Amino acid sequence: VQLQASGGGLVQAGGSLRLSCATSGRTSSRYFVGWFRQAPGKERDIVATINWIGDSTYYADSVKGRFTISRDNVDDTVYLQMNSLKPEDTGVYYCALDPLPTWGAVRWSDRASAYDYWGQGTLVTVSS
Repeated sequence: VQLQASGGGLVQAGGSLRLSCATSGRTSSRYFVGWFRQAPGKERDIVATINWIGDSTYYADSVKGRFTISRDNVDDTVYLQMNSLKPEDTGVYYCALDPLPTWGAVRWSDRASAYDYWGQGTLVTVSS
């Protein structure tokens, strides 16, 4: 499984960016894709997740109302639209995939350790 994150850059506070995460080689029919953020000297924290259908999403409190996660099932790409960016949104953004068993209860996690596959990260810098 490969994930390719892109779309980061330098933006002023209040601006917008859209991150993309292209996935390939996936064999699981059920899975979550998450965006995580790691600021300098800090742990990698969850930002948002979306399920394999695209009808269930989660947002960290710090980004609710400003970020939107979505997916294109044709291209197998997950997007993170980031609006009203703040300097505290600065960090390396990673997309990750948590594959699930084909059958049984769906388990969701906001922990980075639960996600098996990771993209290379894309840097977002928000200037004040």
